[in-house]
Amino acid sequence: MKWLLLGALLGLLLTIPQVLALTTTVVTALASQPLLVAFALGAAARPHLPLVGRWTR
Repeated sequence: MKWLLLGALLGLLLTIPQVLALTTTVVTALASQPLLVAFALGAAARPHLPLVGRWTR
């Protein structure tokens, strides 16, 4: 799925040159919000973190 999205983006960049400016603007706007960046990094790292033990009785 990741490669399909990357291919679609590259295809748009090759066929419509203005998409590069739009993509750059969107990425810059998203990266300028630290809370959104922190949430995205945490969501990406979550599956790779070890599970904490359950409560014991």
